[in-house]
Amino acid sequence: MNRTVIVTDSTSDIPPSMAEALGIEVVPLTLMFGEEAFRDNVDMTPEQFYQRLPRSTSLPTTSQPSPVEYMNVYQGIQERYPGCRILSFHISSGLSGTYQSAVLAKSMLEEKGEPITVVDSLSASYGFGFMVVEAARLAAEGHDPEEILAQAERLRQSRKLYFLVDTLEYLQKGGRIGKASAFLGTLLNIKPILSIDAEGIIYAVEKVRGRKKAVARMIELFKQDLPGVDKINVAVGHTAEPASGEEFLKELAGHFTLEEKVLTNVGPVVGSHVGNGTLAVFIWPA
Repeated sequence: MNRTVIVTDSTSDIPPSMAEALGIEVVPLTLMFGEEAFRDNVDMTPEQFYQRLPRSTSLPTTSQPSPVEYMNVYQGIQERYPGCRILSFHISSGLSGTYQSAVLAKSMLEEKGEPITVVDSLSASYGFGFMVVEAARLAAEGHDPEEILAQAERLRQSRKLYFLVDTLEYLQKGGRIGKASAFLGTLLNIKPILSIDAEGIIYAVEKVRGRKKAVARMIELFKQDLPGVDKINVAVGHTAEPASGEEFLKELAGHFTLEEKVLTNVGPVVGSHVGNGTLAVFIWPA
């Protein structure tokens, strides 16, 4: 049986040690602080990013890998593993041009090599990273590519996620809300809870006053989303503050039986849009 190789981009926020152990090929996006360019999670770690972000006078910008970069990755894989099948999973096309770059790379190679399947996850961060991890596990077990894709789609449809944003500052800087709303939100200690809809677009679920109440409300939302469910798998993304993730897991354990538990960083590219203090929680069936 020919090998199936799993590719993703750095916004999947898979812990590097996990990606390496599972043989996942991660293509980094680029983060720009002024004229300085950094490959996401390669040239700049989350710890370095979240230390620098509050000191930056302007919002960092991001850019997706070019089609040529994806071509080089795909060709390198095909040279190492002749006859392989490549499954390439990416951040929602509604949030980034990354998926489209991968699609263009595929179109330029499809007559020259083995099949490449590019998947629009319609999600972000570990909201699709867990799908990539599961795909890599199934690939290592020798499952058929179509089986892997079907399981990834089942997981995508069943997963639940919420982001708790600590400040409205970065949403304002990114043009999502006006300065007056950001100022008022800060003044009133408003903590927005966000999610991602079926189209892969971020939307505001609720605005709660105070972080403690917002955390409690997130758990209530999960309980509403999962009536009668006890056992879950969960990942918590944090902004280089693992203690905040561990604290949330303890809170969640009072309401669900936690099977697989993952703590991961919200990487620099995703973090540039939500800022320090963000807590992202992803739940999928156990």
